Amino acid sequence: MRNALAYAGKTQKRVVSAWVGTAFAQDDAASAHKQWRAVADQMRPRLPKLAGLLDEAEADVLAHMDFPSQHRAKIHSTNPLERLNSEIKRRADVVGIFPNEAAVVRLIGALLLEQNDEWATQRARHMTLDTIAPMSDTTAVSLPEMAA
Repeated sequence: MRNALAYAGKTQKRVVSAWVGTAFAQDDAASAHKQWRAVADQMRPRLPKLAGLLDEAEADVLAHMDFPSQHRAKIHSTNPLERLNSEIKRRADVVGIFPNEAAVVRLIGALLLEQNDEWATQRARHMTLDTIAPMSDTTAVSLPEMAA
């Protein structure tokens, strides 16, 4: 959205944001893509660079629409990933200088395992194996014995 708004004028940012947002409000991937193209076509006469950006970014921006609806709210944003990266940076800054590469791997690995456990136990906030299983090609999707 930030990239799209960079192509809009100061007075047009609100309208562009609302137009682009209509694609995200659709119920399924097909209607989201149709709406995305309609918005790009509406903008093409007045904002051709923005329309070109929308044409190029369609597949990437709407990729989350191919997932089940209960997952979309959890994967449409990079906020959880950015939060994890900032936590890793915060913990690494406390250490300062690492004695070797293995020390970095141990610290970051421990943080990633801790985050994985947190995400696995918070059923309401993050995807679980139960909700991901229907999307898998394999029939047996389960936690390792240690995690279960």
